[in-house]
Formats: sequence, structure tokens, C-alpha cells
Amino acid sequence: MLRHGILNARLAGALARLGHTHQIVITDAGLPLPYGIPGCTIVDLTLVAGIPRFEQVLDAVLDAVVVEWAEAAVESQSLPAHEWITARLDSVSLISHEQLKARLPETQLVVRTGESTPYANVILHCGVAF
Repeated sequence: MLRHGILNARLAGALARLGHTHQIVITDAGLPLPYGIPGCTIVDLTLVAGIPRFEQVLDAVLDAVVVEWAEAAVESQSLPAHEWITARLDSVSLISHEQLKARLPETQLVVRTGESTPYANVILHCGVAF
């Protein structure tokens, strides 16, 4: 049994399979999920509204993987989600929320949180540890 890091078996396994240039999307509870897309694993962590929070999941994932850069919705700029993302990541490009949703089928991993804050969604682009 694991004692540290991500304990959710499905999420830990999905993260372990990722490589350089793969994409992880961490979403709020309202973003439509891309079910049925080959090669895309969906891990729905939602328990009840607000649990787990976007920040908690983002922190856990960032502790586990190397991220080269990220993308977030330009609509989040004046909202808490923008601060949560930019406080943790050095390189964040802004795209429209519609563009973010359109990129979901290209991702290898989508992690749904219980977050109910608008536009709490981010695409993480995996890097390498060396």
C-alpha cells in the first residue's frame, strides 16, 4: 500500500503511463468529458460539489509529473482559477474556453474535480525529468 503521493490507483497508473509531450487536463465539475475517445483516460474524482478542489488536485498532479507549460482559458483571467494556475506554473498560455474544450479529444488524461469555480480548467503539457 502506498503511503505518499497520489493514492488513487487509477490516477497514479494513468500518470505513470504519460511521456514527454502528453497532455493532462484538470477540470472543474462542469466541463464536458470526452468519453469514448481512444487513448484518453478519464479519472473522475468528484465526490460531492466542491470536493476535491481544483487546487488540491493540481498540487498533487504537479508533485507527481514534470510540466513544460500549460494552457488555461482566457476567460479565467479575473477569476480565482487564473491565480491558482499562474501561482503554480511559470509558463501559461491563454486560449479561449471553446479552444480548451475542443482540445479534450487530443489529451491522454482528463482528471475531473469537484470544483465549482468557473473556468477552473487547465491543460498541462508533460516534460521530461532530465
